[in-house]
Amino acid sequence: MINWQEMFIPVHSIPEIILRGTMTYIMLFLILRFLLKRQTGVIGVADLLVIVLIADAAQNAMANEYKSITEGGLLVLTIVFWNYAIDWLGFHFPAFQRFTRPSPLLLIENGKMLPKNMRQEMITTEELTSQLREQGVEHCSDVKKAYIEGDGTISVIRKDKGETGGNDGSLKGIT
Repeated sequence: MINWQEMFIPVHSIPEIILRGTMTYIMLFLILRFLLKRQTGVIGVADLLVIVLIADAAQNAMANEYKSITEGGLLVLTIVFWNYAIDWLGFHFPAFQRFTRPSPLLLIENGKMLPKNMRQEMITTEELTSQLREQGVEHCSDVKKAYIEGDGTISVIRKDKGETGGNDGSLKGIT
């Protein structure tokens, strides 16, 4: 027999569910933004595992073992709200966007790789040259400037032809 009351009526208070969702979202946002690094390339198995483990750990912190669909839906809506709110704030307030998304970092200048900046983002020479090849650049010496953007993509300005555009490289680390 289906227990409709248990399925739809929250066991926990609605403010508690919203507060738990809010606190967990903000905590995860700060951890992912400031502790994990943006990197080029695709999401690997280890990165996916980290995301799954974080989701599982966060679920326990947020949910307090919720039982009803209403509680689960409210928790999801709280997380979606904060995601939208942060995007909205970043769009309307440039100072806030600098907090939520790292500024571009120069990786190549006048055909020379900048090892200090590459180390900062943990990008190897092989990874960077691979990203250049994906954009049709054969040699580093053909590059006027190359940046890793806030979303982990590499944008390249060639010495002869101008900008090649960003690639489709995604984040290894979540930002």
